Amino acid sequence: MERISILWADDEIDLLKPHLLFLHDKGYDVTTATSGDEALELVDKNDFAVVLLDENMPGLSGLETLNRLKAKHQDLPVIMITKSEEEHLMEDAIGSKISDYLIKPVNPNQILLSLKKTLDNKRLISEKTTSNYQQEFRQIGITMGDRLNWKEWAEVYKKLVYWELELDKSKDESMMEILKTQKQEANKLFCKFMEQNYIYWLNGKGMNPPLFSHTLFKARVAPLLDNPDPVFILLIDNLRFDQWKIIQPIVSEYFKVDTEELYSSILPSVTQYARNAFFAGLMPSEIERRYPHYWVNEGSEESRNDFEEPLLEEQLRRLGKPVKMSYNKITQNQQGKKLAENMTNLVQNKLNVIVYNFVDLLSHARSEMEVIRELASDEKAYRSITLSWLENSPLMDILKGIAARKCKLVITTDHGSIKVSLPTKIVGDKNITSNLRYKMGRGMSFAAKEAFEIKNPVDGFLPKGVLSTSYVFAREDKFFVYPNNFNQFVAHYKNTFQHGGLSMEETIIPVITLSTK
Repeated sequence: MERISILWADDEIDLLKPHLLFLHDKGYDVTTATSGDEALELVDKNDFAVVLLDENMPGLSGLETLNRLKAKHQDLPVIMITKSEEEHLMEDAIGSKISDYLIKPVNPNQILLSLKKTLDNKRLISEKTTSNYQQEFRQIGITMGDRLNWKEWAEVYKKLVYWELELDKSKDESMMEILKTQKQEANKLFCKFMEQNYIYWLNGKGMNPPLFSHTLFKARVAPLLDNPDPVFILLIDNLRFDQWKIIQPIVSEYFKVDTEELYSSILPSVTQYARNAFFAGLMPSEIERRYPHYWVNEGSEESRNDFEEPLLEEQLRRLGKPVKMSYNKITQNQQGKKLAENMTNLVQNKLNVIVYNFVDLLSHARSEMEVIRELASDEKAYRSITLSWLENSPLMDILKGIAARKCKLVITTDHGSIKVSLPTKIVGDKNITSNLRYKMGRGMSFAAKEAFEIKNPVDGFLPKGVLSTSYVFAREDKFFVYPNNFNQFVAHYKNTFQHGGLSMEETIIPVITLSTK
């Protein structure tokens, strides 16, 4: 076993010889120092894995030594040892980014445990994570073979996301490949399940339907309006469940999570359909029939989401809750900053809706801009850039502003996205829609096993469009490509994040209810 070099600085080091012999037997080569100045000189001349530092030394104190050491060797782990249990000393040491803190007298096993925690923490966690996933891999596989309902599929997806995030930390590439394969199999089975049940659920015939886009507001938001506190809805466009789990720790600094659920986006899992359904409380064909002036068909030059506010007002009236409200769509930083500054006025409303478009813009930009492709090169990087954005965006100021007041907050989204990798050919006339994950049109030809088709739009509560129109949705991680210039389009869009089709990532999406702390 490779021996590990450490430094122990203590003015009473001669009294610690039994500890030094114990550590030597455990594989540690211990260099000693009796003062802070000597310790700093040794650190400059040697390559130590960790420093054990006595807080109460004559001359340069332990804390002073620590500060000087960290100024030059920021990443060198330091374990502080002290006789004092005074809280301010602990706070000073912890604030200086120590790795551990021990109170004298210490026994050799305490020192050994602290060293292992400090030096082997990442390795031990990685090994434990890998071992735990290996054990659960079989159980997840057995579960997927059962006749699951939608909630049980949502639980499978939660578990897969959990292990994806845990294995990200462990950096075990072989286990990540196994998880990726299991996730692909889960998506395949989930798509079959949805194809068998989706139309039945929409028509009130299936068993155990999920909450859908058009039923979510009534079920989860409207009841909050009966309470005295203002309610904020933060709809982050295109936010996947794994992205929520990545930003959750930051949000939880200011809010406590009351409920965390998953619900189902309708198809197509795109903004025009899913978000309008959320605000209207109606399926797309119902919006078109009841409010034709608020529905914009495919192919129109008009924006397809300009009427969310009046659609929400209509839904509130139908629910008997015509409350005072505001609607705010944020697509630029300056808009976010202005909204954060207006928080005092917003809390005078019963309901405040904030639609934030960054994640959706990131997804589209990744398809079109090489620099974004490089920054968000894979799933882990895609999550990371979402976290970085939140930490540095005006949305963080908006969240802090809400947290400073007694409010309810609902964080949700309209759909997710999936990283596409497998092209599938489709042929149709020039009027079929351009989205890579779903197509609407006449006379379309495609591989039936690679897409879910709704032949009669009425069954899926979708606008009919022209006569003989049908809708097809790419399954799993496939994307539609026309035969013309096939290779060119595949090269451009492969491994980009897309939405509109049928997959766990696009349709199983979060809704979280939070309270201010």
